[in-house]
Amino acid sequence: MTPRMNAFTAAPDTMQAMLDLEQRVSGSGLEPSLMELVKTRASQINGCAFCLHMHTRDARADGESEQRLYLLSAWRESPLYSERERAALAWTEALTRLADSEVTDEMYDQARRHFDEEELVKLTLLIGAINIWNRINVGFRTLHPIEGASRQEAMP
Repeated sequence: MTPRMNAFTAAPDTMQAMLDLEQRVSGSGLEPSLMELVKTRASQINGCAFCLHMHTRDARADGESEQRLYLLSAWRESPLYSERERAALAWTEALTRLADSEVTDEMYDQARRHFDEEELVKLTLLIGAINIWNRINVGFRTLHPIEGASRQEAMP
């Protein structure tokens, strides 16, 4: 795979705004483990190798189990995820796949059983942000770090 461009070089001010959004969303108060599961699941759906590499690495560094990461794409069939995580993952899938399905009242009600209004806004912004990152990295073919190479060396 040949990278197309480095978005940070092409539009540094705009990308800084994206980094600022990411920092704000990541510091919103949602559980770090939940945020990494959401970022990983959206990245699986969107086929973003760069983000999958980053978020599974970060999740493991924060203590996430290999088993839960391996089974994330089949979370509905596994008892390893809490009800709150299940609600977040369902909300993630619904918002990531907007073009293919609607966000039903049942989906919203499930999310609201586990997230208050403020948390649900934060979760929704988290999902929106990872979807933007996925589109940047997939669209511009950002390479994930290769073992032994720094992040900068792997970027175009």
